Amino acid sequence: MKPIVQISLDLTNIDEALETAALAMRAGVDWLEAGTPLILAEGLHGVRKLREAFPNVPIVADLKTMDGGYLEAEMMAKAGATHVVVMARAHAETIRCVVQAGRDFGVKVMGDNMVCPDMVEGARWLEDLGCDYVIHHIGYDERRGIAAQGHRMPSPLDQLREVVQAVKVPVQAVGGLTLEQAIRCPEYGAPLVVLGAPLTIDADAFKTADGDLESSLRLICEKIHAYGDVAVGTY
Repeated sequence: MKPIVQISLDLTNIDEALETAALAMRAGVDWLEAGTPLILAEGLHGVRKLREAFPNVPIVADLKTMDGGYLEAEMMAKAGATHVVVMARAHAETIRCVVQAGRDFGVKVMGDNMVCPDMVEGARWLEDLGCDYVIHHIGYDERRGIAAQGHRMPSPLDQLREVVQAVKVPVQAVGGLTLEQAIRCPEYGAPLVVLGAPLTIDADAFKTADGDLESSLRLICEKIHAYGDVAVGTY
């Protein structure tokens, strides 16, 4: 599949999220993500506002569902989300419920393997239960806590190739990646590239002469899209 650039709107104000989303779409971003902070702050209202503003753009609702899977997925689908996120650490029945809701309401399901004891097996588990995508995810608190103890901060890139090889569905890597690392995800066989927002673009390769954020983001999108087709499910 062709690489997809997704911007995670990890903001707590819908007006700021809409402004950032508009900038991102002009720059060439493919998917919008209603990040967990935005969903906590604005709920279904925020997803509806994104759908109203961007009627034809895929919208990922990062629910991190752990229970009540069918209802959560149904509510977000009706609000305009095209993708919802369920956690691998949820009960198998919760994942099945989200997958069933996805089928019933026409949304895709992204399974997140965060905090799985075995990240590769967690990815396989999600695929086996019917998820359309796997998110290979090292959590914010986990990364920071390990680093605070003086240890090396873990990265999704540590096992990304293994996760990609273990499943046939497309994989997305999330968690503390630098812009340079995120841009390279297609090289690992992971075609879904997530960029965080609010964006901090400080890589020399992507600075523009006038510090224009939109132009910088456009350069990043062009580089990711330039990879062309990424082989998926070739193990």
